[in-house]
Amino acid sequence: MSDVIFRTMTIDDLDGVMEVERLSFPCPWSRESFVNELTINHFASYTVAEFKGKIIGYCGVWIIVDEAHITNIAIHPHFRGRKIGEALLIHVMKLAKEKGAFTMTLEVRVSNHVAQSLYRKLGFQNGGIRKNYYTDNQEDAQIMWVKL
Repeated sequence: MSDVIFRTMTIDDLDGVMEVERLSFPCPWSRESFVNELTINHFASYTVAEFKGKIIGYCGVWIIVDEAHITNIAIHPHFRGRKIGEALLIHVMKLAKEKGAFTMTLEVRVSNHVAQSLYRKLGFQNGGIRKNYYTDNQEDAQIMWVKL
């Protein structure tokens, strides 16, 4: 989808980000959490995917020394299956590398095989399990790593 642009998230994007967040996760982050990430957390960097002026996805990453940690990534349900999530993650991986990160990690629900398949396609490998990681149902998280 060539009309999708990736750019740095701003406070003005939060209405759109919150819509994607609520539609994507059983326990969505609060607006305040995103505000704190954008204004207080100096490790955080957030990117939005925008299509014709509408926020259709986003990805957050913390870059600490030489390691990048994906905090969240989501695409609006109406835009899934079009490789936008893949393009967004590739974009964020490049940004993290430019900012000095050598590795990237994330957690994904053990039941989320679609996301795990995407991450493997981009070079991520399994690195362990975080037991009872998700608070909504105590599902385990698969930890995944990639060298940038």
